[in-house]
Amino acid sequence: MRRVYIAGPYSQGDVAENVRNAYVMANCLADMGFAPFVPHATHFWHLLFPRPYEFWLNLDNEFLPVCHALIRLPGASSGAEKEVLLAQQLQIPVFTEIDALARHFGVVGI
Repeated sequence: MRRVYIAGPYSQGDVAENVRNAYVMANCLADMGFAPFVPHATHFWHLLFPRPYEFWLNLDNEFLPVCHALIRLPGASSGAEKEVLLAQQLQIPVFTEIDALARHFGVVGI
């Protein structure tokens, strides 16, 4: 299974909507046979056990290097932009469209 990191807004705008959007993408990717990584899932952990922002960024940066691709959701996000830069430095392909990601990995029937 190809691992896909989902990068997108979290704190800019409506947090609940941003988390939902990340899970919508994750669901679509899972339906296509990918293994999505949703950094937004730490939202729920943070609600129960708050930690500094840097902790969450560092945690996400541990998962990104083992992913096969990154998909960037629309919207302003300095954190997501940093994730895109890290992916590019690691030579991990970055996509803004799920169709392009699917074609890159030879997934048909999208």
